[in-house]
Amino acid sequence: MNDTITFRPLAAADFAAVTKLARIIWQATYKHIITQAQIDHMLAERYSEHRLSDYLSRPDHWFELALVDGEICGFCACEVYQGEYKLDKLYIHPARQRLGIGGMLIGRAAARGRELGYGEMILAVNKRNEQAIAAYQKHGFAVRESVCVDIGKGFVMDDFIMEKPL
Repeated sequence: MNDTITFRPLAAADFAAVTKLARIIWQATYKHIITQAQIDHMLAERYSEHRLSDYLSRPDHWFELALVDGEICGFCACEVYQGEYKLDKLYIHPARQRLGIGGMLIGRAAARGRELGYGEMILAVNKRNEQAIAAYQKHGFAVRESVCVDIGKGFVMDDFIMEKPL
């Protein structure tokens, strides 16, 4: 790949682009896993201006963009959740997947977790998202537990919690 890959923190000016990219990725990723109604609900909850602004204002939240030749193609977000360092978001545009960008973002997130003094990083992944589970396993994550979390409006997140030593 001869494209130039760069990384930078999320800025308020990026909110619309991140929301648009998230919709593209979620439609491609989740259309056969969860209902369209749940996709719409989760996108509205997770990518609102208010929710994204948390990553700019809270010291326990971190959000980084991946760019290829200056264009946002993916992102990852981490937060301290119930005392654990959590990789909360990791998404790459479908046309840019399998090029190593996700692995680079995992590496950057892991380095930040180590800098903050955490010994492991956790994440939640839908049990039916086999492609993501395989990618996470490739990067050192293992399933820790199975959970089913009510997220309101009749929707649940049926996930594996995975962890990776840092």
